[in-house]
Amino acid sequence: MWPSKHFKRSEFACKCGCGFDTVDAELIAVLDDLREFLKAPILIHSGCRCDKRNEEVKGKPRSYHIRGRAADISSSAAAPYTIYAYLDYKYPGRYGLKLYTMFVHIDTRAGSWRE
Repeated sequence: MWPSKHFKRSEFACKCGCGFDTVDAELIAVLDDLREFLKAPILIHSGCRCDKRNEEVKGKPRSYHIRGRAADISSSAAAPYTIYAYLDYKYPGRYGLKLYTMFVHIDTRAGSWRE
C-alpha cells in the first residue's frame, strides 16, 4: 500500500524511465507533513535516480537519491528558503538539507547535515 496522502509513486520515479521508483516511507512522511504545512502542492524535481541518471546529472556517487531516500523539491506557495527554514525548524538534528536557488534538497540520512 502506498503511504502518501498527497504524492503518487510516479512523482518520485527516476527521470530516465528505467522504472526505479522505490521511495523511503520516512521521506514521504516528511513531505506529506510539509504539504500539510504549506497547504499547497509540492513539486518533486528529482526523487529516485538510477546510477546512470545520477552520473548524468553529476550527482554524488553515494547520493541518497540512488537509495530512494532524497528529493529535490519546491512549491509555488513558498520560496525555497521558507521550505528549508521550516524543515530545519521542524526536524532539528535530523535529515540532510541543502538550499539551492530554485529548490531544496532533503534526504533521510541518519543524523543531520545542513548546507
